[in-house]
Amino acid sequence: MLKIKNLEAGYGKLRVLKKISLHVDPGEIVTLIGANGAGKTTLLSTITGLIRSCGGEIVLKGENITRTPAEKIVGKGCSLVPEGRQVFATMTVRENLVLGGYVQHARGNKKFRDYLEHIYELFPVLKERWDQLAGTLSGGEQQMLAMGRALMARPSLIMLDEPSTGLAPLVVKAIFGVIRRMREEGNTVLLIEQNAKAALGVADRGYVIETGKIILQGPSEDLLANKDVQRAYLGRDVE
Repeated sequence: MLKIKNLEAGYGKLRVLKKISLHVDPGEIVTLIGANGAGKTTLLSTITGLIRSCGGEIVLKGENITRTPAEKIVGKGCSLVPEGRQVFATMTVRENLVLGGYVQHARGNKKFRDYLEHIYELFPVLKERWDQLAGTLSGGEQQMLAMGRALMARPSLIMLDEPSTGLAPLVVKAIFGVIRRMREEGNTVLLIEQNAKAALGVADRGYVIETGKIILQGPSEDLLANKDVQRAYLGRDVE
């Protein structure tokens, strides 16, 4: 689904990503964990075309999208749930969702309304709040709206940037339950998280990034058992 090879990117003269290579197979949940400033958000921004790479390749479903404009990448089946939700605060819940599905609507997809009903089934609270302004929702409800908005595009690959940030434990549990369901429904997921335990608990495989470089990779079970990962990301003092 997604293959990244020797990717380099940054801001001006600051090189953040340093020859990053990873892949995500169809139907997988793959997580990328790391501390603040490690390059996680920069990676997603580069994949989606919001930041121009200065080296390497990004291949989505066999097509090189390294130089593809951001607005066209959504149409190729890649959606991003950004850090901090970034819903359209002055628009209603329904308007946010409809806007997320503009690609399908523009293509004349007659199942557009069915997609909307499916999002309401995934997130019942959004159906209850359908005519409420997004800016008046709680943090957890806004996160659900951001995920629903991205899913409205019917993406082949959905990328989530720190979906659990600032949320109560019960809401985090619900969010990760939906991520599991995404895989069951055939979505491929690239998950960026600081909550390493939760991320590795739901993912098939994981990568650990430090200062713009991948330093560890493997099945989630192996990373959970890794003493260095436990010390750095799971809050365990391993002897």
